[in-house]
Amino acid sequence: AALDDLIEYMTVDGVRVGVYDATNSTQDRRNYIISTLGKAGIHCKKLFIESICDSQKILDENIRKVKLGTLDYRDCDPEEAVKDFMERRERYKEVYAEVSDADGSYLKIINSRKFIANNIRGYLPLKIVHFIMNLHTLPRTIYLSRHGQSEYNLLGKIGGDSGLSKAGLEYARRLATFCKNEICVEKNIDESTGEEQKNEVPARLWTSTLRRTKETAQFIENGTLTHKWDNGEVAEWLQMRPRQRRNLDELYAGGCDGLTYKEIEQQFPDEFNRRQKDKLAYRYPRGESYMDVILRLEPLAHEMERTREPILIIGHQGIHRIIYAYFMGLSREEAPYVSIPLNTVIQLKPHAYGCDEKRVCLMDKTEMFGDGQDEPVTSMPVSNPEYAKDDPVMNAPSC
Repeated sequence: AALDDLIEYMTVDGVRVGVYDATNSTQDRRNYIISTLGKAGIHCKKLFIESICDSQKILDENIRKVKLGTLDYRDCDPEEAVKDFMERRERYKEVYAEVSDADGSYLKIINSRKFIANNIRGYLPLKIVHFIMNLHTLPRTIYLSRHGQSEYNLLGKIGGDSGLSKAGLEYARRLATFCKNEICVEKNIDESTGEEQKNEVPARLWTSTLRRTKETAQFIENGTLTHKWDNGEVAEWLQMRPRQRRNLDELYAGGCDGLTYKEIEQQFPDEFNRRQKDKLAYRYPRGESYMDVILRLEPLAHEMERTREPILIIGHQGIHRIIYAYFMGLSREEAPYVSIPLNTVIQLKPHAYGCDEKRVCLMDKTEMFGDGQDEPVTSMPVSNPEYAKDDPVMNAPSC
């Protein structure tokens, strides 16, 4: 049934990649897949991806952190679940045949450390290989924060390169405290005393090249930390060293940069209406669209996947909408409407079957200011039932 669904999906106009997730552990099964796709008229490149793990340590971690959280074992006793999984694994080993040259193009992943690529050609297959080589199974946390309130926010203007307002500077100070107490530490409970222990851990800091994000990061401490890595190497780590990434700059509004939405509606009514109809693909005159932003964020997405340390990204509303949608599994069409309020840190914890989210407001409601970028309500795709009025993400309050 799953293979039939894949074939149906691959016949949809515009589809470029289909993923068939199954064990496919025998040569006969893999031959059947290729044959079935051919008979269905699906003439595309086929790439087998095989994950091999012979490290008991990695297996134990995978079972404990990943497999026990799947639908198969969610309500089972942990010991019984582990026993059942290991029995399944032994049964597969009896018939298992490694992917070989006879299967054509393949990528072997061995203990997430070694990669073997065979006969892989073409733009998309090579992009897939590059993406997979940046993945890992270790837990990590990504923190998203918009810059503090800027002078342009106060005036209701979009774009520009203004500095922070008084309220924005206050948020920057509170964000620095949050980094010190939450992002740069690992919290554990001492089993003997029951007390919480905090250990400093390496953490990363990225900002855009625009003034308002750099000013938001100015109070974050940048001390030196001695850290021992997984391979046993001991090295000095510059904690929260700010790295300015041009890819993180806000969506460029081109000829509308520095205007309010009301001014855009009055001066460029045709442009205003075009944006209302298709916010995702609309490109400002001599500016950018959300589709353009998606393309320039792709290299950073790979880098975020590769990163193992906690990372704080101080960016902008449009940029964080795309990053948030990427990790939360939202479609491109949904991304431009995600609520990314000021004065709020969004904590994302990706895992094998999704991503956990937590939002922390660092300024209470009496201190909150509007972000000056309230968009016309009619730009929301109200005709789409996916965007329900009570949706906590699409219509999240500021705090």
